[in-house]
Amino acid sequence: MITRRAFINGVGAITLASPLATEAQQAGKVYRIGLIANAPAKVEDALYEELRARGYVEGRNLLVTRRYSEGKAERFQELAAEMVGLKVDVIVVFTTPAALAAKNATRTIPIVFPTAIDPVGNGVVASLAQPGGNITGGAILFGELSPKRLQLLKEVVPKLTRVAVLWNAANPANAAVWTASEHAARALGLTLRPHQVRGPGDFDRVFVSITSERPEAIHVLADSLTFQFRQQISDFATRQRLPGVFDVKEMAEAGGLISYGPNVAEMLRRGAYYVDRILKGAKPAELPLEQPTKFELVINLKAAKALGLTIPQSLLLRADQLIE
Repeated sequence: MITRRAFINGVGAITLASPLATEAQQAGKVYRIGLIANAPAKVEDALYEELRARGYVEGRNLLVTRRYSEGKAERFQELAAEMVGLKVDVIVVFTTPAALAAKNATRTIPIVFPTAIDPVGNGVVASLAQPGGNITGGAILFGELSPKRLQLLKEVVPKLTRVAVLWNAANPANAAVWTASEHAARALGLTLRPHQVRGPGDFDRVFVSITSERPEAIHVLADSLTFQFRQQISDFATRQRLPGVFDVKEMAEAGGLISYGPNVAEMLRRGAYYVDRILKGAKPAELPLEQPTKFELVINLKAAKALGLTIPQSLLLRADQLIE
């Protein structure tokens, strides 16, 4: 793995923003955080690491209750209600269905959503600058970056015309990303074919459907469900010799060809900033959602070799990271 440029997330210098641990909390206070996500993921560690840097230590002054839907979106309402019953101080969510469920379950407990896709369009917040209500966090800009991802795919496969798009239709945030992808595809002379999953049991069926259509490449819209199944998706693309473009670098690290997007771990670190501010008395309605301004281009050269592709030198020089 070769790092071409040090990636700095545009949401701010997190280390400089961190207070000293000794100043972080009231003496003797134990804070309760409820986390609702699709499935456990190592990237979560970034949130806990930054919380520790800010003086919140599990087992000492922090209690984290973790609940996972196991890929079943219908469970989020139940999990949100459980967090309300536990009277946690802050709820942290990693996917739009969980955010909407938590918002429906409480108007008083603060909710932090570090990686929101189209949060205004889905009614998660009123606006990025003035979220209103009890939710704040970060907006991940997946829809805005779709044109760039498809353009990168076209650079690698210049004669590309047919692209399968795999996305989670149980997440309403993905509808805007799909629309943005369609508009970008028309400008690039590409035909997109949507393939929807709604839960863990749908992937095998969708893989069969994609195979039968014989596309020339695959574009995967990232959310917590496709992130959970990133290894299976990448393995499928490799077996079917499908060049793939993805939203987050973890997909390229799992074997996908190209990823372009914000650093999710850094956005989760920034989520700890919001948790810290709220635990110190700030109101979510008064904390604007932040958007990343720096994005990582990651190219998996091992995948390119397996696919028999030569990555243009111009693209290699723009890469933030090459995986060999």
